[in-house]
Parts: sequence; C-alpha cells; structure tokens
Amino acid sequence: MLVAGGGIGGLATALSVARRGRRVLVLESRGDFTELGAGIQLAPNAFRALDRLGVGDPVRDRAVHVDELSFMDGTTGERVTGMPLDAAYRRRFGNPYAVVRRADLYAPLLEACRASPAVELRTGARVDRYTQDGSGVTAHLASGGQVHGAALIGADGIHSAVRRQLVGDGRPRVSGHTIYRSVVPMERVPGELRWNTVTLWAGPGWHVVHYPVGNGGFLNLAATRDDGATEAVTGVPVPRERVLGEFPQLSEVPRTLLGLGEDWRSWVLCDRDPVERWTDRRVVLVGDAAHPMLQYAAQGACQALEDAVVLGELVDAGEAGFEQCFEAFADERRERTGAAQLVAREMGRRLYHPAGEAARRRNAVLAALSARDLRERVAWLHGAGAGAHGAAGEGPDRAGRTRAGRFHR
Repeated sequence: MLVAGGGIGGLATALSVARRGRRVLVLESRGDFTELGAGIQLAPNAFRALDRLGVGDPVRDRAVHVDELSFMDGTTGERVTGMPLDAAYRRRFGNPYAVVRRADLYAPLLEACRASPAVELRTGARVDRYTQDGSGVTAHLASGGQVHGAALIGADGIHSAVRRQLVGDGRPRVSGHTIYRSVVPMERVPGELRWNTVTLWAGPGWHVVHYPVGNGGFLNLAATRDDGATEAVTGVPVPRERVLGEFPQLSEVPRTLLGLGEDWRSWVLCDRDPVERWTDRRVVLVGDAAHPMLQYAAQGACQALEDAVVLGELVDAGEAGFEQCFEAFADERRERTGAAQLVAREMGRRLYHPAGEAARRRNAVLAALSARDLRERVAWLHGAGAGAHGAAGEGPDRAGRTRAGRFHR
C-alpha cells in the first residue's frame, strides 16, 4: 500500500495498516521526516487512538498533563469558567487531556514506523496524481517517477494533490482569521504566570491561547485575530510590535505574555467544507486531506489519529477488497469528522469572538455551567473511541444537542 504524506496522519495510518500485516510505502514530499509547528492539544480520544497504535506511553511521557481548560474574558481579565482535567474527568473519558510539542507527538510515530519491517519511508517523493488499473494504483511523482501499489491513501494535508484529483473542490476555504504563534522559554515567564493550564482569553474578534509544552520548559503562545484576511499565508515572520498592535484591548496578563514572544510567525487559517466523497476505488483520503478543520475545537490531529485506527481495523476486517474497505471507512468517519469541522467554525464565531452584549451573554451562560455540565458538552468529542468495531461516538444533532453514536461504549 502507498501512503501519500508523512505527517502525523500519514505516519499514524502507515503504522496502523502495517500492524495489520500490510506492507506500506510512505511517500513524503520533503527532504526528511520532520514535523513543523509548536504546541498541540491531545484530548482523550487521541490517547485512545495512540494506545491502539502502540505509542500512547511514549507520547504521555513527553506530554504536559495540564490541570484545567480555562476560559477568561480577555478584555476585563476576569475568569469566566474552567473545566478541571482531574480524576473525575479521567474517569469520565478514560484518558488524560494533555499538550505536547508537535515534534513530541511525531517522534514516537516516526520511531515506530522505522522500527517496523513492514513500513518503508521515502523522502523527496511528492505525489502529483494517480492512475488505476486492475492491479492497483500508480502514484505519479512530481519528479517524474512512478510508484505502484495495491492501494493509495491520501494523507497529504489540506492542499492534497490526491484530493484535488479525487474531489476536485479547488483551493481550501480561507477563514478570514490570522493566527500569530511564538514559543517562549519558561524561564522568561514570571513565576506567578507559569500556569499549568490551557488558558484562552476571549475578546471582540480575537482570542489568545497559551499553555506549557516541552515538559514545562516552554510556553506556547497563539493569538488569533478575525481580520478578514482573504489570502492564505503560512509561517510568515512578523515583528512583535505588529502582534501587540493587533490586540489593543488585551488585559494585563495576556498582554504581558504576548510581550515575551519573539520570532513571531503568522498563518491565515483555512479549512474546507465537509464532502461526501472520500474514495475512488482503491484510493482513499484521511486526516486533513479528507476533513481539514480550524483549530478551535483542538481536534485536527485527534481526528487524524482516529482515522488511522479505524482504517487499519477495517483493512484487517476480512475478505473485503480495498474498494469496499475504503467505502466502509468513509461511511464510518464522514459524519463525525464533518460535525467536528462545522463545530470548530462555530466555536470561532460564536464562542471565542463575540463582542459587547453577545460576549456578556456568553460569559453568563458559561459561568452557570458546572464541571459536570462542561464534561457533557465535550463528551461527543473527548469521549469518542477510535476503531472500526469499537469507536465510541456522540455528535451534535442539528439542534446542537448530543446523540449517542452507533459505536458507543
């Protein structure tokens, strides 16, 4: 089998399929296998998937196990609410909520793939298109080369060439939101501000998130502005003064933390609409190639890890050919991931960025929720499993309520 893309989703999928006895060739466009980016949040559904992939413990060892998800009013500095990530939370969902550097999630997946005799890793191999015949799929590389395999899994991200051919829905949707990211050595952070929490400061048309990573050695900063950006931007350096100027109404604590940031870079956030078609006979999409989402629900990597486990279990499920297996995978994953995509959009608009009276109403509603209420609000995401024959799932119905999924445990 061929996997286009050697990011988190691609390696997880390769590992999952290889653990089911399939030989896998991962085709990575870059010159080496690395993961760019700073911090990433891992909910319990991610850890459940990582355990099934055999890498849960090394990721836990690298992670920071935060105490709370805190929601603050970014203009007044007042605490609105918080969901403790305590024993009650772990009992409810069976796993912790933690934060890691992206590299600390990527490294165990890469090490496991390198240790597997069934996984081959190839760099400098950008998949540009594919063709199929009765014997399988041929991946045509941008270099002019070709690689043949029994099937092709498109894990080549939001700008997926495999999706471009399979779905044909053009460029990603530009959200109009710009995010600025920086990582600060924790030794530079005042002691009283070294909070072991994922903290979100919400303001009118913007929000700021920070949390510790790197075993507590660094503070990850992410500041997002609803600025109407219309062009995709990826990792462009910006001066600190510009970042601070984008958030003039920030209260004292988040302004202090942003002032510590150096080497800021900016991205314009993009996603895509949910689509019905993920498969083309022996070709299937996973992760951001299938369902790219905004970061507001902190579920992009979590859903890619779930994809990997579900696909591996279905490949191992019996005598069905790849076409039937891939259709079953898409049928199983489409509704859940589509709901996550749309909820992530709504969180940015309705939860994080309201102004004036709408913000005051939001604060009042959130402040009235108990810790148990908050756990139930996220149960359809955090409490979901990953597996073709055991994936728990609850999702919001069209009225915003939750409903039990068909694989609930």
